[in-house]
Amino acid sequence: MNIGLDMMGGDFAPLEAVKGIQRFITTNFNAQVYCIGDEALVTSLVKELGVSSPNLHFIHAPEVIGYHEHPTKALKEKQKSSISIGFHLLATGKIDAFISAGNTGAMLVGAMFSIKAIPGVLRPTIATVMPKLNGSTGVLLDVGLNADCKPEQLNQFAILGSLYAEHILGIKEPGVGLINVGEEEGKGNLLAQATYPLLKENTQIHFKGNIEGRDLLGSKADVMV
Repeated sequence: MNIGLDMMGGDFAPLEAVKGIQRFITTNFNAQVYCIGDEALVTSLVKELGVSSPNLHFIHAPEVIGYHEHPTKALKEKQKSSISIGFHLLATGKIDAFISAGNTGAMLVGAMFSIKAIPGVLRPTIATVMPKLNGSTGVLLDVGLNADCKPEQLNQFAILGSLYAEHILGIKEPGVGLINVGEEEGKGNLLAQATYPLLKENTQIHFKGNIEGRDLLGSKADVMV
């Protein structure tokens, strides 16, 4: 497997990215890692921390897309940025996966225009794995990629979250909960009220109804939308 890693994205980059690689190469996971970023800066940190592996490769990217830049504009104007180069490598089959902790909007735009969405998927979503009080884990989504959602998008997030919970986390028939201000049907803002019937009628998921903030760490739902 060939994995591309944006060395310039995220807090305290590229130091934390190099530390991540340092941990990764101690595992038994056999993958080629392509470090995309300021080569001089990255290689000096690699040497400083004593990170060494024949599976590490460095690709120079002289530009960086910052957190406050407009995603579409930045990707067009900064063709030599770590994110732009990463998506180019992914789109052309040079790498199998591309990871970045940088500009979320740029990652969304890059994914939609370079890789395209799975046919039928309206919007990508970011999910996070949530710890549960009973020792299990759940999935919370969306957690920051989409500011304004439509009911049909939340309905799809429920399906995507269910698939992730089942096939990645190994949860059989994961229950889905709609995060709301109350448990009763009909509660919430206009978005929640319009989303509820879609989830209720969706035969691809196991809808458990509304859940409240206090239920995030409980066992009422495995997938929380």
